[in-house]
Amino acid sequence: MVPTTSVILTTYNSPLWLEKVLWGFHHQSVCPLEIIIADDGSTSATEQTIDKFRSRTHLRIQHIWQPDDGFQKCRILNKAIRVAKGDYLVFTDGDCIPRNDFVQVHQRFARPGHFLSGGYFKLSLALSQHISDSDIATGRAFAPDWLVDNGLAKTHKLMKLRARGITATLLNHLTPTKATWNGHNASGWKRDILAVNGFDERMQYGGEDRELGERMINHGIRPRQIRYSAVCVHLDHERGYVSPEMIRKNRVIRKNTRENRRIWTPFGLVKD
Repeated sequence: MVPTTSVILTTYNSPLWLEKVLWGFHHQSVCPLEIIIADDGSTSATEQTIDKFRSRTHLRIQHIWQPDDGFQKCRILNKAIRVAKGDYLVFTDGDCIPRNDFVQVHQRFARPGHFLSGGYFKLSLALSQHISDSDIATGRAFAPDWLVDNGLAKTHKLMKLRARGITATLLNHLTPTKATWNGHNASGWKRDILAVNGFDERMQYGGEDRELGERMINHGIRPRQIRYSAVCVHLDHERGYVSPEMIRKNRVIRKNTRENRRIWTPFGLVKD
């Protein structure tokens, strides 16, 4: 049975990138139940972009916004989880354009007792700016030869974009990369996310997504690798919101989660 799927994507003051990502979801081979934009305090420019896009798409879009209080991705993600109508949740970011089979792949690989771990393919800033709505609609934005012709370096990493079908499935099994909850490309059952109380809202940038996955694993939910099957391209940008203190604090929380086999956070959806 195909699950009802809500896509949750985060954004913060990147309306140009967000619009490209939304066009990626507009052109999906399988339409999700809804798109929930989890907005961590953007200005009105983002809201205007969303309103304009709504008039041009068949997608059902919810815009969940909170005031800017620094990097509070976990807080806005929990708000999005609360309102999600789907029984299966796909998570990504507002700087990752999905290939047209992205939702279909997440639905096809979904299994009870598992969550899915995908990756992304990084683009340069110049190429990120160059990609148009037409490039997304036609699939050129995910075609290795087109990307190389437009300035992308030719490396072995292009295999992420070339692999299809059985080859992609084989590479998912062979990759040495560990299957973790990656906020730019991950999915799981809403009931499993609720069972571990969602994201830990103490956490800011640096492993905050993976900590959720670690608690899910402690709860008996097994990760499954789909990095060569669920494809998205990552648009380049600066990260001025990162600080060493954020990363140090998050490392302490993650260490406690792993060493004490924590399942539940008292700083999540439900506050103890």
